Amino acid sequence: MRSRRKYLSSVEILIVAVTIRDMQGGDDDKRRNRFVGSRHRAPFPRSPDWTLTELTRTHHLAVLGGDQSATDSGNGSGNEGLDDDERTFDPRSPRSNYSLYPLEHLLYCEDCQQIRCPRCVTEETVTYYCPNCLFEVPSSNLRSEGNRCTRSCYQCPVCIGPLQVGAIQPTSDANLLAPEGQPSSAGGPYALFCQYCNWSSTEIGIEFERPSGIHSQLGKLNNGGTPKITMKDVKERRKENPDEPPFPDDEMDHDLQFTSLKAFYQEQLADANTSLGGMPLHDNIGFSSPAALSRIMSLYTGRGHPGRMQQGPADIVREALSSEEGLKLTQLDESSMIKKLTHQGWNATTSAEQREHQATPGRFQDDLRPIPYLLRTKRSKRCPACRHIISKPESKVTSTRFKIRLVAKSYIPNITIRPMNPTAEPVPVTSRPAINEEAPLKPLKPYQYILTFKNPLFENIKVTLATPNTTPGRFASKVTVLCPEFEVDANTDMWDDALKDDGRDKSRKGDERAGQGEAAKIWQRGRNWVSIILEVIPASLRPEHQTLLGKDQDEVDDSPLKEDEDILEIPMFVRMEWEADVQHEMGSAPGKDKEAREKRELAYWCVLGVGRISHE
Repeated sequence: MRSRRKYLSSVEILIVAVTIRDMQGGDDDKRRNRFVGSRHRAPFPRSPDWTLTELTRTHHLAVLGGDQSATDSGNGSGNEGLDDDERTFDPRSPRSNYSLYPLEHLLYCEDCQQIRCPRCVTEETVTYYCPNCLFEVPSSNLRSEGNRCTRSCYQCPVCIGPLQVGAIQPTSDANLLAPEGQPSSAGGPYALFCQYCNWSSTEIGIEFERPSGIHSQLGKLNNGGTPKITMKDVKERRKENPDEPPFPDDEMDHDLQFTSLKAFYQEQLADANTSLGGMPLHDNIGFSSPAALSRIMSLYTGRGHPGRMQQGPADIVREALSSEEGLKLTQLDESSMIKKLTHQGWNATTSAEQREHQATPGRFQDDLRPIPYLLRTKRSKRCPACRHIISKPESKVTSTRFKIRLVAKSYIPNITIRPMNPTAEPVPVTSRPAINEEAPLKPLKPYQYILTFKNPLFENIKVTLATPNTTPGRFASKVTVLCPEFEVDANTDMWDDALKDDGRDKSRKGDERAGQGEAAKIWQRGRNWVSIILEVIPASLRPEHQTLLGKDQDEVDDSPLKEDEDILEIPMFVRMEWEADVQHEMGSAPGKDKEAREKRELAYWCVLGVGRISHE
C-alpha cells in the first residue's frame, strides 16, 4: 500500500478529491446577459461542526439556496445518511491513501474545468526506449522481441548496476610477438563486467567471441558456456537417429520447453480445425482473443458450438506426453541442492530481489544471468471525460520538454502553512546544516499558524474556507479559521502593482501590533497573495483525557497508539470564485459577446499537515 506519509512533513499541504462546477446559465442568452447563473454550485459538505460563525453560515446557506432543515438534520446525525460529496473528508481513512496528492502531481483540464489526479487520467504510450542506450524501439518490435532491450544493455544480476563489455586479459604477455613476427591482437574472449560490485559473466562460465551482438550470443549459451539446445537441433537429432531416446528433462530449459509446447499445440489445433467447420483457432493476434479461447475450451470438452452439435466421437486435444512435445517432469530429488548448500554455504544462494529480476528464478548465485534492461515509455495523458490531451511529452528520447503540460498549480491557489512563532532556529545562509525540525506540539496548548494563499490566475478570486471544529479520528484537536472569507488579487505584473496608489499599503504590510490574529481580519496581504491565521489546539494522546471531554467510559478507546496517529492533520474545504471570459466553441465567431464574462467556481478538499503531537 502506498503511504501518504512520505509526502507529509511538519508543514505540508496535500490536495484531494477535487470537485468543480461551471456556474454558467442554462443557455447562451442567459449566460451572455447574466454574470452568474444558479444552475450548479459546489455546496459545502454538511457537517455537524464548522468553524464558521452563525452569521457566516446563514450567509452561505442563503447564497447557495440550501435548505436550513436539511442542514440541521445533517448536523444532528453527523455524517450518517449523507452523500460522499457532503461528508467531511477523513485524512485517516484507508481510502485517503489513494486520494491524497501533492499539488505538483495534479493536472487540469481547461475544457472540463476539472482537476485531474494520476488516477483519473487516460494514458497513451508515445515512445518506447531503452533507459541505458536511449535507443527508441518501434512498437512493432515489441511483439517479436519483447519489452526488453535487444542491444548490449544489461544489468548486473547481483547489484542491478549497468554491465559493460570488456576483453578478458590473457594469461601471456600481450606485448610479445607472435611466431610469425606479427604483433598479437589486442582482442580475445570478452565478458560483461560490473563496475560497482566487480561481478563478471566469467563467474557463471559465459564468455563472448566478439564485443558486438551480445544479445544474440548470450541467447545461445547456458550458464557454464554450454550451447543451448534448440528445437532445430532436436529435429535434426531425431532425423539422424529415430531410435534415440528423448533427451533428459534436466537438459530442457524454459525456452526449449515453450517452443516445444507451442509447436505441439499448433499441430493439435490444426488437426482439430476441420471438426469446427474450418474456423481458424489462431490469427494475427495470437491465442489470447476471447473467441480463440472459447474454441480451445470447446476442444477440451469434446464439442464445438452448442448450436452445431456434431454426431460421432468427440475430437479432444490430448496433452503432451514426451519431452519432445514439451512435457517436463518436476524434479523432486533435491539431494544435489542440499549437498551444494552444505559445501558453499548460505552466501551462495540468491536473495528474493535477485530472483524477482530473473526470467527463470534460480536458487544459487551461479544460476543468475545478466538482466536485459526493461524498456521505458513516454506517455501522454488525456482527460477521461472530454478526451482532450492535458499532458504530452516530446517524442524525442533525450528531450525532457513537454508539448502540452496543463498543471493544476497554474489554476488553483498554492497554499503554504508556517507557524507564527517558530521554535526551530533559522538556518544560516553561509552553511547548510541539517534543517531543525519543529518541536512536537504540546497537548491542550493553543498554536497559531499563518496560512498563505497565492493566486496564479490573472483574475481576482474570492476564497471561502471551512473546517470542522474538531479533527476526525480518535484524538480530536480543535481548529479555528479566524478569517474564513477573503479575496486575493490577480497575478498582475509586479511593476504595475508597485505604481498603484490605492491606499492599501498599510494593509499589505500586515498588522503585527499585538502579535496575534484577529477574527474576520486578514493577517497580511501582498500582490497576489493573502495570509490568514489558523488556530489549533492539539488533543491529548492520553485516554483519560477523553473522559474529560464528555465521552462515556465505554466509548473511550484505550488501545495502543497506532502508526502516525500522533500526526495532526486538518481537512479543509476550499471554494474559490472568479470571473473569466466566456469560452466559445471552435468555429463560432465571438460577435457581440467578445467581452462577455462568466462566473466560475472551483471547490476541493485539501489536508494540512501541521506536525506531531507530544506524548506528554
